[in-house]
Amino acid sequence: MGAYDGPELVRREANFTPLSPVSLLRRTERIYPDMPAQIHGSIRRTWGEVGERCRRLASALIRRGIGTGDTVALLAPNIPEAFECALAVPMIGAVLNANNTRLDAGTIAYILDHGEAKVFLVDTELSAVAREALAQLGRDIPVIDIHDSEGPGGEAIGEMSYDDLLACGDPAFAPLLPDDEWNALALNYTSGTTGRPKGVVYSHRGAYTNAVNQTLTWNMPRHPVYLWTLPLFHCNGWCFPWTITLLAGVNVFLRAPRAGAIFDAFADHGVTHLCGAPIIMSLISGASDDERRAFPQRVEMMTAAAPPPAAVIAAIEELNIRVTHVYGLTEVYGPAVVCAWKDAWNELPLDERARLKARQGVAYELEEDVAVLDPDTSRPVPWDGQTQGEIAFRGNIVMKGYLKNEEATDKAFKDGWFWSGDLAVQHPDGYIEIRDRAKDIIISGGENISSIEVESALYSHPAVALAAVVAMPDEKWGEVPCAFVELAEGFEPDAPGSSEADLLDHAAKGLAGFQRPKKVVFTVLPKTSTGKVLKTDLRARAKALLG
Repeated sequence: MGAYDGPELVRREANFTPLSPVSLLRRTERIYPDMPAQIHGSIRRTWGEVGERCRRLASALIRRGIGTGDTVALLAPNIPEAFECALAVPMIGAVLNANNTRLDAGTIAYILDHGEAKVFLVDTELSAVAREALAQLGRDIPVIDIHDSEGPGGEAIGEMSYDDLLACGDPAFAPLLPDDEWNALALNYTSGTTGRPKGVVYSHRGAYTNAVNQTLTWNMPRHPVYLWTLPLFHCNGWCFPWTITLLAGVNVFLRAPRAGAIFDAFADHGVTHLCGAPIIMSLISGASDDERRAFPQRVEMMTAAAPPPAAVIAAIEELNIRVTHVYGLTEVYGPAVVCAWKDAWNELPLDERARLKARQGVAYELEEDVAVLDPDTSRPVPWDGQTQGEIAFRGNIVMKGYLKNEEATDKAFKDGWFWSGDLAVQHPDGYIEIRDRAKDIIISGGENISSIEVESALYSHPAVALAAVVAMPDEKWGEVPCAFVELAEGFEPDAPGSSEADLLDHAAKGLAGFQRPKKVVFTVLPKTSTGKVLKTDLRARAKALLG
């Protein structure tokens, strides 16, 4: 026995607490009960009020039989109720499954089934797609209707409303910390590289770590005013529900991001921080004179996905908005790499600043390590800005694994690393820059699109013999799906039944709007000697189409 292994130095209740976001709300509402917490249209709530609502929600869910390890599914835009679910569901050891509001009914049905949802909270604007998903699911799930007073309304399909559910809860409920910080906290589905989405499981420890991480990476002050343009369903809002709770900030909600509403939030509420894909930057920089309003404060914006063009960065900087570029995946709790800015770069010309800012960067402070590795040897590639390898992560903000998918989990974890599938180089200063996506994922407006899923939708048309889908640059969305199609014998391009319009209409039936190809090119697909489609060639052709 070593000197430090004695019975006096054991883990005790007084000296060890599992790391969990559950602890964050308790502290904030105790210290800042009268500080503002929520702004949504005419709604104003303090942290004391939000704390009570979350305790009521957690208690009400327990009284309905929801407990540790049970899945609570949610379908809602950026509204206070979605934020409250992020705080309340972990209080009882349950697992929050926040669903993409742009998904089709079939995919939602699959997620509800695969995740074994025990209850489904639905914003009434989305009740039609939810009803269809439930019909396809084929089993009963209790549904709770969320009636957003600032929303367009919609048909109630549930057995009770969210407000009635809260009324059933105990305002004095004591939140439960997990017995083990490794317990599941959230379930997020990612399109991955197959037709079926994969369920990414987050732990309490990981969510807590990245919530704290964001404060360090972004140098966030106490009481920020945070505008919700990043979807709350996307990687649990990059863990920002817990970050803003930690900092006792103000959450300003927008059901849907619009230029005028964003400028109103800047001017009326003093927004200091927001996140979003480059599409949000374009929305702001491209706002009309009628939509723009002056605001005195510096605004910090965190953006991911495709790097913003230099012209957009320039337009944003002129508005006194400072951009931080980050990179990550659903599997690493959202962003885990940041283009850490250096003061010396401020003196560089705009084009050079944009080039540096477009690099993905270096590991977050609390991510153990991020490296570009040779996928065959698992060794780091030279830091020469030229040798390509695969981006790999390890640390506390890497997922537990894929739900009910041991094969995919084992494939993603190898030699002590999580392998992203993204190909990159590492520059002499250690900064990572993505050069290609090995998984052929298309990132459109911050949403991941599986090329295989889009190809499958096209293949179901009788005129399609071969189909390959790649990313095509797009000024608004960053990139969009472009389909290259070889027609089956007997079909001709632009003939009735096999025209571009016919194929686009056919694909639209099985895909969400953001997944649908925006262009079809009829061609003989380039192939290797073994018959594999050369998507690198097609990506070059798709890029040329923009010009």
